[in-house]
Amino acid sequence: MALEEYKRKRRFEETPEPPPKVEKKSAHRFVVQKHRATRLHYDFRLELDGVLKSWAVPKGPSLDPADKRLAMQVEDHPVSYFDFEGIIPEGNYGAGTVMVWDLGTWQALSPTPVDGKYLPGTDDEARAMLAKGDLKFRLKGKRLKGDFALVRMRSRRPGSKGTEWLLIKKHDEYAVSGFDIEQYDTSVLTKRSMAEIGGDQGSAEWQSDRPASRGKLKAPWLADALAKLEQKKRSGKIQSKPQRRQGSTEEKKTRKARKFGT
Repeated sequence: MALEEYKRKRRFEETPEPPPKVEKKSAHRFVVQKHRATRLHYDFRLELDGVLKSWAVPKGPSLDPADKRLAMQVEDHPVSYFDFEGIIPEGNYGAGTVMVWDLGTWQALSPTPVDGKYLPGTDDEARAMLAKGDLKFRLKGKRLKGDFALVRMRSRRPGSKGTEWLLIKKHDEYAVSGFDIEQYDTSVLTKRSMAEIGGDQGSAEWQSDRPASRGKLKAPWLADALAKLEQKKRSGKIQSKPQRRQGSTEEKKTRKARKFGT
């Protein structure tokens, strides 16, 4: 994805987000930004080819290999987005509070293990793995460390654009069983909470929002469809169909007996 899509979705005279610019050199940085927009989620970004390859992770990354986190690939972001923390104003794409939850560097891993271990790879291998849909990499962050994989799902959903991936922690010395992402609720840059970043006026609003669910989350495309349907119902454009009365088991038996004359 090119930065044209990033540019198309934003009005830079109204948002503090950085303008689109492709960097000439790559420092192999990564960042995870906690983002309370329409729904709370985490944006996972890897620096490659002068941009930040980006995925929206509803439940956030995990250090538990048992967790397979849904990660929706979104448009590439400029590298200058790496340390963006603040408020995207209402009326703009992705409006809400953004916190730098983690940052550090990343390294591609060779797709073929040697003696059961993955060795450092190259950018060319990273590009090939991304195209194939199975990217293996190592993170050196303040909170996320060790080996991970991004695996593209083979979606059977009609109209799928192939943007559904899974973010998975590999088994290594940094794995944490039962990892709870909510134990880290401050920025690694400024030590501020989401409420503090949002400011006093918006703090109450953010705190009253529904927190990230620990249950099974709907895919974003489905959640948006349900939200639109609910809005139509409230506006009276969709009339609810009356429900048929379901009789008891004994009533059904009686009707069946009368039908056959028994």
